[in-house]
Amino acid sequence: MAAKVCSQCEGTGWKPVEVDGVRRMVRCDCHEAEHAEQLMARARIPRRYQECAFENFDIRKDKVTGRANPSLAAAKVYAQRFVEEYPTDFGLLFVGPTGVGKTHLAVAILRELILLKSVECLFYDFRDLLKEIQDSYNPVSQSSEWRILQSLVDVEVLLLDELSGANPSDWVKETLSHLINSRYNQKKVTLITTTLPFGEPPRRSSRSAAREEVRAPSGETVPDVDRSLGQLGVTLRSRLYEMCKLVEIQSDDFRKAVKQAGYKFHVE
Repeated sequence: MAAKVCSQCEGTGWKPVEVDGVRRMVRCDCHEAEHAEQLMARARIPRRYQECAFENFDIRKDKVTGRANPSLAAAKVYAQRFVEEYPTDFGLLFVGPTGVGKTHLAVAILRELILLKSVECLFYDFRDLLKEIQDSYNPVSQSSEWRILQSLVDVEVLLLDELSGANPSDWVKETLSHLINSRYNQKKVTLITTTLPFGEPPRRSSRSAAREEVRAPSGETVPDVDRSLGQLGVTLRSRLYEMCKLVEIQSDDFRKAVKQAGYKFHVE
């Protein structure tokens, strides 16, 4: 079947318009749509997250108060304002437990930037990045790391997903530091999601622990963000605070609380 040719530009990508009686050629809408499709394809957004949008982000009610979870509502507002005000000179650092919607909001930002503002974006799972570098390492040239990291350094907006782990190794910290510092020096916008906490909390007496420990409405301990990011190194933690606005989210696990309840066979 022959490819459908746009009736406005007849496949040229340009269409005539008349402005104040003067006939001019402007980019056709089909060109913008095609460009957006290309940007989406190059963004590497995993299939599971490709439909993530602000419209389908679930702001669940707090089990204790029965009201909309304030941290979820605030996180969505920050994400939407980020898109509205882009280009910005800072990114967003989404932190919180597993399943609260960090990746959903971050991907929604990428999709809006691509579709509405034609911004070049890239999604990368941090664990996949480390695996790719390890698998492609050439002990002779030692060039694999830079070759893979180059696209992440150059892209206009990078989403680094699942920056998590307990007691990260020196190699992991060095790799992350190289990436973050390179984007920092080039003033590139970076979005990050991370599941806390990293490692074990510092030992405290039972009395001081009771006084300092903070808990969410669900009863779970709220992670110490500063301590957690500190395991990546003091310098890198400082860079992240300068590069990104911190967006903390506290909620129950959406996958467990909502998704699991929705999985039913036709006959049970």
